[in-house]
Amino acid sequence: MNADFSTMRASLAAVTMLGCCAALAGEPVDDDDGARVVSFGGFGTLGVVHSSDRNSDFTANALTPGDAGHTHRWSPAVDSRLGVQLGVNLDSKWSAVLQLVAEHTLRNGYAPVVEWANVQYQATPDLSLRVGRIALPLFLSGDYRKAGYALPWVRPPVELYGAIPLSNSDGVDASYRWRAGDTNHLTQFFLGHTDLPLAAGTGAQARRLTGLSNTATAGALTMRASAMTAELSVDVARPLFDGMRQFGPQGQALVERYELAAKRALVVSLGFNYDPGQWFAMGEIGRMKTHSYLGDKTTGYVSGGYRCGDVTPYLVYSFSRANVETSVAGLELGALPAPYAAAGTRLNAGLNQLLAAIPRQHSASAGVRWDFRPNYAFKLQAGRFTPERGSTGTFVNVQPGFRSGRPITVVSAALDFVF
Repeated sequence: MNADFSTMRASLAAVTMLGCCAALAGEPVDDDDGARVVSFGGFGTLGVVHSSDRNSDFTANALTPGDAGHTHRWSPAVDSRLGVQLGVNLDSKWSAVLQLVAEHTLRNGYAPVVEWANVQYQATPDLSLRVGRIALPLFLSGDYRKAGYALPWVRPPVELYGAIPLSNSDGVDASYRWRAGDTNHLTQFFLGHTDLPLAAGTGAQARRLTGLSNTATAGALTMRASAMTAELSVDVARPLFDGMRQFGPQGQALVERYELAAKRALVVSLGFNYDPGQWFAMGEIGRMKTHSYLGDKTTGYVSGGYRCGDVTPYLVYSFSRANVETSVAGLELGALPAPYAAAGTRLNAGLNQLLAAIPRQHSASAGVRWDFRPNYAFKLQAGRFTPERGSTGTFVNVQPGFRSGRPITVVSAALDFVF
């Protein structure tokens, strides 16, 4: 744990220095002639997480893996991050933004990565166009999911937000603001692609990414509906499927069914947030469908909280349901010689291990947020996560002694801040 904190501190310091240098690159100017305006800011979370299960690790999503549970009793890696953002308004129509985020990743530790980097053209007061690396407008908190201070909880519910860990794409988008009666709308259309480095020598790609999102606001109520489709490829299970190809037509049939290679995926979601000030209630539901070992799942949550001055207690209930089988017979091995049957047994076990990772899980959490000073919030959260029906749920690094169906207690503390 000390080594993790040391690495994190060094990387976060590097991001801060880089952001400060960028901010100092140009003197902010703001005058009546629309001269260049440079702004600098950022956000961060210092968090620690404990999981009661010693046969798995708790994680917020598969791309920023945590190691609380089996690897470490207490871990800062699940939620801790730092982001810095540089914005430039060139004139009344042109602007640009650069955002760097340092958080625990599969490949680069806490090395900072470019989260946003885009140029925007304000074509009309209501229509804007962007090109570059852009935040994906999926889910209610999709635009600011990494900025913990903007969230009521320690982290977004992992059953929904962990199911689609993509937070940006490289491409273009168009946003149009319009009004219908007393309701304001923001409709966003986007095109792009994403390349995700995973473990050494592996990666994931989302090609031909196309989506549409609409955010409607009427008084204290905000609703967002979004849909996205992409051609996904993930090569982490390549050795497994290469092995299955050696078993002739039956192996090839399993490869075509479950390998994630240029497979079309669909994500749809609908969410609401009602926040009149003293209290809030919100919820989302989504469906993610792929013709692969990632499966077809329905996920969602409901949450509410009540503000008592600077203190906000809250509750969250989340779930993930698999719409496909999470265990299959696999290769038929009865007529094969013993060596081939043994190899096939291992391949079947590997395939079922992948399918068991399609989350069947529910969780209930309670927490409290304390806004003890401007731009700072301290949060405590405790949850009971229960993987179901043989699934490993959202847990990773699963060991042989893992027991599906047994509740796992996860306790989190986080200090969120913006500057």
